[in-house]
Amino acid sequence: MRLDSPTGLRLASAQTLALTRRSVVSEWRQLGNVLPGLVFPLLLAAVYTHQFERVILLPGFPAVDSFLDFVLPASLLQSVSFGATEAGTELARDIENGFFDRLRASPCARLPLLMGRLGGAMAVAAAKGVLIVMVFLMFGAEIAGGPAATVVVVAAAVLIVLAIGGLGQVLAILTGNQEAVNATFPLVFTSIFMSSAFFPTTLMSGWFRQVAEANPVTWIIDPVRRLILEGWSWSDVGQALGVPLVLSVITVTMAVVALDRRLGAT
Repeated sequence: MRLDSPTGLRLASAQTLALTRRSVVSEWRQLGNVLPGLVFPLLLAAVYTHQFERVILLPGFPAVDSFLDFVLPASLLQSVSFGATEAGTELARDIENGFFDRLRASPCARLPLLMGRLGGAMAVAAAKGVLIVMVFLMFGAEIAGGPAATVVVVAAAVLIVLAIGGLGQVLAILTGNQEAVNATFPLVFTSIFMSSAFFPTTLMSGWFRQVAEANPVTWIIDPVRRLILEGWSWSDVGQALGVPLVLSVITVTMAVVALDRRLGAT
């Protein structure tokens, strides 16, 4: 199917939407896989807020009324990370059970094979992000940047899922194995703790600080946190959305290239 014609674009869009809907329905039918991504970050935020409330009094700690405000970006990122590799896992599952081959034999274009699953993961991440923010606001958290900053915060989380999902799809295409894709989750989750998610890098020291400052998660968390604590800033918006967007372009491009090579080889 040619995507450089209006008809081809319409058909590809319809196919992407259909596969996105399939992905979302699949997630809805397995709520047991979604709930940990909501419950665990909220419980951890509650514990941290109670235990580390006096940390905000340390010299050099960002000006904040409650540790709950400070930990909001970390909890949001934790929540969406639970399903970030699902796009890759779904693709690997389809390869294993033969559904991927049936799609290849159909008139379906190549790009929807990837974007449908990524779209589903992004839709689920957006819903989880909105829910996490709502719960935080109910318990007294404040977003100084207002509704516009709230949209940016959730959008940044969704773009992170797109970036991780693209990487998961690369592994799915190369290995065709769900376990190989799922093995990336500990790395994703560890990267959150090895960043400024729960503590500012200015108060870190030694090798941990160097790792945290070089961690792309920190490059996203810090501007998102400033939008929450300090208010609206176009430079922070650009960084909060630009960094995950660049990462997304890289990983999705890698997935497209891997898919083209796989289909070309067969």
